Amino acid sequence: MVDVAIVGAAGACGRQLAAQLLQRHTILPSDRLQLVGHSGGASEHELWGLRSDLEDAFADRAPQVELAFDPDGVDADLVVMLAGRTVSLDPGEPVDRAGLAAHNAALFRDYAVALARRPEPPIVVVQSNPVELGVRILAEHLPPERVLGAAAWSDTLRFRRELAADLGVSRRDVAAFVLGEHGDHLVPVWSAVDVRGLGPTAGVDLVHRVRGGRRLADLPDEVVRARTDLLDLVRSERVAEAWSFVQGLPADLRAAVKPYFTNFTSGRTTEVATAHAVADLVDAFVAGVWWAVPAQVWVRGLWQDLQAAIAVPVVVAQNGWVPALDVQVSAEELEALRAADRALGQAQERSLHNMQ
Repeated sequence: MVDVAIVGAAGACGRQLAAQLLQRHTILPSDRLQLVGHSGGASEHELWGLRSDLEDAFADRAPQVELAFDPDGVDADLVVMLAGRTVSLDPGEPVDRAGLAAHNAALFRDYAVALARRPEPPIVVVQSNPVELGVRILAEHLPPERVLGAAAWSDTLRFRRELAADLGVSRRDVAAFVLGEHGDHLVPVWSAVDVRGLGPTAGVDLVHRVRGGRRLADLPDEVVRARTDLLDLVRSERVAEAWSFVQGLPADLRAAVKPYFTNFTSGRTTEVATAHAVADLVDAFVAGVWWAVPAQVWVRGLWQDLQAAIAVPVVVAQNGWVPALDVQVSAEELEALRAADRALGQAQERSLHNMQ
């Protein structure tokens, strides 16, 4: 038996996750699903309605569904953090990760303190933004090996998808992963790209062709410029042109920028893809399988001497994560990771200082 709580279940991603976990049969009739929000207003009303809808849709296999309306009411073996402010759906508003951090830090702390009071610390999967800050704050109150972020896995799925599209193959035939920040300092690990059916020489040639001679050190600036150009097109309501612009970007830039296209054109956040990535991690924990996966964790020097909460390769199992020490990256990728680590470390320290 595994009891799962979704904090922020009334939001778009929370609702999607609840449905996907039940569709996958991750949560069994003998388990409990706790939908967590805050009391009063639309959030409370929507949780009552969501519980009713889930029970009707999945009556043949529905677990016990409960509601909770404050951090102290959370009672689960595995907690998914999806609550908090997100990037605005208005393309006229700036993409302000510092503003998200200032707003959501207190929420992360409130849940961290409450979960730390539980007799047994739960596994916590963070997908609220900034995901690295959420991981850092929760890992300061709970055993760090029981806290991880799912955003690196969603970035990885996007990167694999874009590579597969360029190559004309299925995503399942592409091995690749993304480390670093869930943001401008993402680090696609090109040295690990492998396509089923291609030999080593053909694989290296293919990566060179897809990358087009670009450097990882330039990627953060490329992401900012591409996002700015995309948003200019969306603001002027040239949506078809914006789609063509995104499709013309290299695979790693598409993986970084296309979620903004989704966010600012669909009227919704990237709810389906976000919930899908979280559901994959929840599946692994519930099944108790060992799985090597990129995830945001508070590294503290355990992998390549990185210190911040940042995405690195880990192995997850039923009781948490351990670093995947056998995963190698190139010198260029390691330098990009160190740059991401410095940027994230400084941002996290500022946020923690401002909370005091």
